Amino acid sequence: MSTLTIVLIAVIVLAVAFAVFMIVQKERSKKLRGRFGPEYDRVVRDSGSQRRAEDELAKREKRIEKLHLRELNRGEIDRYAGSWRAVQTKFVDAPRDAVAEADRLVRDVMATRGYPMGDFEQRAADISVDHPHVVRNYRAAHDIAARDAAGRATTEDLRQAMVHYRALFEDLLGETAVRHTTDRPVEVTR
Repeated sequence: MSTLTIVLIAVIVLAVAFAVFMIVQKERSKKLRGRFGPEYDRVVRDSGSQRRAEDELAKREKRIEKLHLRELNRGEIDRYAGSWRAVQTKFVDAPRDAVAEADRLVRDVMATRGYPMGDFEQRAADISVDHPHVVRNYRAAHDIAARDAAGRATTEDLRQAMVHYRALFEDLLGETAVRHTTDRPVEVTR
């Protein structure tokens, strides 16, 4: 074989390897974007790099695989749904207390399902793997609760926090439980 033939074969092999690498990367990106939805875009934006974001999201998936997450049983769903109705009812007279209780109730459901109760960012990252379309609700509700703790949240903000918590709460309880938690809308007092 001539040197030119060897160089040509090497170039072709490198081109094929590069094409395969790009296809694999594109499929990985497509899979992660599909799984994480809006959370994918948030992590890309926050990390400043698609590759770093995808590495982070892949780490989240591996972390969740190691956890012993479980679905709630019917009794737990009914108990939590009843607690949620009580929290919603409390909102009318004590919106701040209701938001704080909604946060605690969401954390209780997460703990019962097997999610670790580390700091908020870790909880949100963990939730994003199986509940990517409602994790932004969790972040928004948490932000409102923090503003409320600093005395900077209005009653409308608190109502929005309840709506956000409810979306996550219903998703954590599961599809069959949704009808139990939405019996009453959140009302705003003036």
